[in-house]
Amino acid sequence: MTLLELNTVKKSYGALTVVNDVSLKVSKGESIGIIGPNGAGKSSLFHVITGVVPIDSGEILLNGKNIQDEVPHERCRAGIARAYQVPRPFSGMSVFENLLVGATFGADLSLTEAQDKCAMLLKHTGLEKVANQPAGSLRLLDRKRLELAKALSTDPQLLLLDEIAGGLTEDECDELMKLIQTAQSSGITVIWIEHVVRTLMQFAKRLIVLDFGSVLADGIPKNVWARDDVQKRYVGIEA
Repeated sequence: MTLLELNTVKKSYGALTVVNDVSLKVSKGESIGIIGPNGAGKSSLFHVITGVVPIDSGEILLNGKNIQDEVPHERCRAGIARAYQVPRPFSGMSVFENLLVGATFGADLSLTEAQDKCAMLLKHTGLEKVANQPAGSLRLLDRKRLELAKALSTDPQLLLLDEIAGGLTEDECDELMKLIQTAQSSGITVIWIEHVVRTLMQFAKRLIVLDFGSVLADGIPKNVWARDDVQKRYVGIEA
């Protein structure tokens, strides 16, 4: 069943086109990876899906409903959550309070329901020991965990991960991936932009390659990665 559908979506800034007539269908429960060179339009694609920037043309559907005129917080409540490469916590608030914001305003839960959900997320993401610490004081891995937990606290159907493993060691990437796999296995659809290709290839069942705002390739990860045009554009070598 289709969760997200983009039909010939386009976004430009003057003469620069960052999303170029992109059409995609994302089924419920999919685990999708997105790669591409710097400037390929990966984050711009997330911007238009979440409503951070308006599209110039095309349409965006969530569960069959046109959402392109909805603002970001409305899309969040409709089931779209995003985690960023550079974590964006409420630095002066505790870890637990950060999650409460997502659960109350994003998932629209009562305070009691939100507290229960956040307690579960703290345990699931390994943040229990730092629950009462200011979010701004966390080490990088815990900041990444919090970024993921904040997104999950909004009870999303679609989770967009924008290079969330950036800056982590190989072991830390593996640890974070296990948390994401657990979320995906619970029924959440995940689209993950990442430059750590090894991690992404382990996670994704479908790989999309963007180049100059357009879809260059879309399919089974090992088949997509083996393509000559993907190797030439992404790795930068003569295939």
